[in-house]
Amino acid sequence: MIKQLALVLSMTLATAAMAQGQPCSAAATEKKLAGAAKTSFLTKCEKDAKTTCEAASKEKKLSGAAKTSFETKCIKDAEAKPAS
Repeated sequence: MIKQLALVLSMTLATAAMAQGQPCSAAATEKKLAGAAKTSFLTKCEKDAKTTCEAASKEKKLSGAAKTSFETKCIKDAEAKPAS
């Protein structure tokens, strides 16, 4: 039962990460933003990512540790730095 839950949760996280599209910092780099414009863009992007992740966890009816884990991973993926 626990293995099944872990599998479902990991698949859900992978799907959410793919649905997020490009991470915030990668998008800022692609747009060649710097200084205040970059800071403003990242702040808005991170706020939008948090809102999206919270809505996704609510839609999936997650609670407790599963909700916390899902939202943390989802937000982290959205804010991740691109691999160099």
